[in-house]
Amino acid sequence: MFDLSGLGAWADLPFFADDLSGIASQIGDDILPPPALTFAALARCQPDDTRVVILGQDPYHTAGKADGLAFSIPQGFGGRLDSLGNIFKEIQSDIRQIRTQTALHDWADQGVLLLNTALTVPPSQPKAHARIGWSALVTQALDRLDRRPRAFVLWGGPAQGFAKGLSDLHLILKAPHPSPLSAHRGFFGSRPFSKVNRWLIEQDQQPIHWADP
Repeated sequence: MFDLSGLGAWADLPFFADDLSGIASQIGDDILPPPALTFAALARCQPDDTRVVILGQDPYHTAGKADGLAFSIPQGFGGRLDSLGNIFKEIQSDIRQIRTQTALHDWADQGVLLLNTALTVPPSQPKAHARIGWSALVTQALDRLDRRPRAFVLWGGPAQGFAKGLSDLHLILKAPHPSPLSAHRGFFGSRPFSKVNRWLIEQDQQPIHWADP
């Protein structure tokens, strides 16, 4: 069902041996993103390459919109951008740069792990898979990343719940989810992109290019 071939160094997380089959038995094949893309975020950004983690909630529940990277939308989707549109607004407000490319793979290639707290969702049923066991994977992935300083951007209550497992090595930024339902409660004006880049520079690392590649 799931494509595990690209997991690389993530493949030895206990989740894949202990928990995944139980999740698969609960959800069937009609999920978003499609099973071949469920673990795309991990495959695209390996542990040693991860410098920033952006943790969201669950994938888009509209067909053709979720591509396996949190908040990313395939080029040419044509529908509403919702959370991603608000992220673009905050990029422009925060760092005075423009982002229009909806596929965020260039962020992943710079070391930004775009992960959700639930990796699947049934069509048109947001949050339906929030409590079926994906938290074990997220906990183990963050534990793997807890070994050296990284920037963690936690958007929304579910993401912020994972902060308690992180050490004080890191930059940890918390804000409401960028969804149209909550962005005006403090996501706008939180300036995560400049804060992350400032911290990376302090760590003698290259900043992330958030605008269009």
